[in-house]
Amino acid sequence: MEFVSDLHLHSKYSRAVSQQMILPEMAKWAAKKGINLLTTGDWTHPLWLRSIKGELIETGEGIYKVKSQNAKVKNEMRFILTTEIASIYKQGDKLRRIHNLVFAPDIETVEKINKELLSRACNLSSDGRPIIGLSSKALLEMLLNIDKKIILIPCHAWTPHFGIYGSASGFDSIKESFENLSNYIYGVETGISSDPWMNWQVPELNSRAILSFSDAHSLPKMGREATVFKIDKTLENLSYMDIGRAIAGPMKKNLNVTSAIQRSVPSSIAYTIEFYPEEGKYHYTGHRNCKVIKSPQQIKESGNICPKCSRKLTEGVMYRVQQLAGNIDFRPYDSELDANGVNWIKDPRKIHPPFVKLVPLNEIVAESIGSPVGSEKVKIKFDELCLEFGSEIKILLEISISDIASKFGGKIAEGISKVRKGDIVIDPGYDGEYGKVKIWSEEKPIFQKQNIEAQLGLKF
Repeated sequence: MEFVSDLHLHSKYSRAVSQQMILPEMAKWAAKKGINLLTTGDWTHPLWLRSIKGELIETGEGIYKVKSQNAKVKNEMRFILTTEIASIYKQGDKLRRIHNLVFAPDIETVEKINKELLSRACNLSSDGRPIIGLSSKALLEMLLNIDKKIILIPCHAWTPHFGIYGSASGFDSIKESFENLSNYIYGVETGISSDPWMNWQVPELNSRAILSFSDAHSLPKMGREATVFKIDKTLENLSYMDIGRAIAGPMKKNLNVTSAIQRSVPSSIAYTIEFYPEEGKYHYTGHRNCKVIKSPQQIKESGNICPKCSRKLTEGVMYRVQQLAGNIDFRPYDSELDANGVNWIKDPRKIHPPFVKLVPLNEIVAESIGSPVGSEKVKIKFDELCLEFGSEIKILLEISISDIASKFGGKIAEGISKVRKGDIVIDPGYDGEYGKVKIWSEEKPIFQKQNIEAQLGLKF
């Protein structure tokens, strides 16, 4: 069975997060989105952990659901325990600000982790995403001493200021950050400014899982990126270890070892659902205040100093990937339209699973009807679509365009069809500014395969 999973988001106890991010509402929106497995997030925060313990019931080992979950909801969903922890520390004469995603096998283990963090003077009450003074390696060492089933994944790995590969405070490799514990880093999270193809370019990621989650701060943002696990179980008997095996599989296979994470039930990553990385806040290099933006090729030609303020530009993810790829020619990818007109991107080496890039349904609806994405008109139409066809993900990937057109008109159907094929235009995001998607434009799409070649000065 395939399980659509979003295992990185935040509760109302994190800064800049909607107060609607509470467990019952998250469960309702997961069903609407088509998500089977959702993280609780933020379990280091004492008040949120109280909510988790009071509102969830365990249905399988390390898998939970809302006690009051509506039995009439067709797409029942489950929760798993993950949280984001921010480490700020100095290493190698450089200030590091690295965010990591921690997976815990059960609430008892969560309580042990929180107790240990408190004993090390970490403040867990001020924010759902706590900031601690432990290095990433020290955090992982602490976690493994508590339970070897705990998994740590560097999250939004390429974000300039908060990712393990970030240009401003990150590292050049997992080995540099985690040293002798590197083999316990089973994967990385792409973040919305990179996609798996970009991560395929980095040699040390060939033996690791490449995961995608939303990092949502509000209900509508859930599922904008997701990882689909293929596990030989049903939702009713799914366990934490099944998810752990799927994540650890590539690393364990590469090392040819067996551990507590690696057992017999078949578990793997089937594919990931991606935000268009150009829409992310740090895809290109630039200065937001100066309104200066540069592609990797433009940096190569004219440097990374801002022509307006003469300061160094905030390096974008695309440029950073090129740096860490060792300036080798970028590996190509295969792409293929399926029967529904969805463009699947595949690794020709067959090392990594395929992925698909999508635009959120509410953004498609907004442009289709000419209304702001947060308007009541868009909300109503979004709900009508999900009620009619089951979920957002089904609409974006599976429902026939003719069925959508017959129920909701040709414009929305055309928008979904264009997104499936990648027939869109995006002004790239940079220096904290989201990119802007245009589904209908007289301009030619600027991020097709041949145009990426032009950006990078590379050939496929």
